[in-house]
Amino acid sequence: MRHAFPTPFIALLTLAFAISSENTHAQSTQTTPPPAQTQAPPQPQPRTPGGDVGSGAGDIGKGTAKGTGAAAEGVGKGAGDLVTLHPLDAAGNVGKGAGVAGKDVGVGAAKGTGKVAKGTGRGIGKIFHHGHHDDASPLPSNPQS
Repeated sequence: MRHAFPTPFIALLTLAFAISSENTHAQSTQTTPPPAQTQAPPQPQPRTPGGDVGSGAGDIGKGTAKGTGAAAEGVGKGAGDLVTLHPLDAAGNVGKGAGVAGKDVGVGAAKGTGKVAKGTGRGIGKIFHHGHHDDASPLPSNPQS
């Protein structure tokens, strides 16, 4: 039977793996517990550009959903008023539902679009400004030739 690797090579590889796993195990064991340290609560990490875009898209979706719900509620109340022969109340409820829906959609779209624009701008800024830091050290007064 032909093997891809010769038997001595496999034995050597197995031995090297066993030795390295023992070294790793020996390095990770602790005999004394670490000293207790009082730490301040971790600071929240700033949101990434992708997080801003995602949050903005969520705000747009929430505003649209709230607006749709308000419009449906207004139309439902208006339909009920029409069935009970109250046409003025029906028109008022449909109008009120449309107004609230427009407000909810507008607020969600404005907040969401702002966050999307902020995240997009930060993402593009990272592309163009990555690794380009101003050198604060002054130039030597007499350069060497």
